[in-house]
Amino acid sequence: GATVLGEILGVGERADTFHRTRSSPDGLAIWGAMAGAPAAAGQRAGQLGYVNAHGTSTPENDKMESLGLHQLFGATCPPISSTKSMLGHTLSAAGAIEAVICLLALRDQMLPPTINQDDTDMSLGLDVVPNVARAHGFSATLSNSFGFGGQNVCVVVGAA
Repeated sequence: GATVLGEILGVGERADTFHRTRSSPDGLAIWGAMAGAPAAAGQRAGQLGYVNAHGTSTPENDKMESLGLHQLFGATCPPISSTKSMLGHTLSAAGAIEAVICLLALRDQMLPPTINQDDTDMSLGLDVVPNVARAHGFSATLSNSFGFGGQNVCVVVGAA
């Protein structure tokens, strides 16, 4: 039989219908999806040990996502990284691929890095894992996926 690596514990989704290719500047739909996933999982945000960011490295997305992270976690945001830095943006496949990456990170207790990160915007106050994987003990992750037209889905993935 197959080895079970983990499970989807909760899903949050929101649509903002603001624009075909841009997120609403208030970030409420992104935050709503982020907040909905741990709520559906019956967990508090503080129980999440890693965030796999949507992380497209575009100014607008990064701003909206960081606003949502601060709204959800306050000053205690867990480490985050964007695996799109290694894979590119696979569009509709991104969420599924990133869920698998979260499962492997949980299995190995290693945080995947954001590669090619030369500069960190310290004003964001986020612990971004730059360039090299980092050992980290954790039992649940939040994986963010934000799509064109304001389709926002976040998944809490837990260890088996």
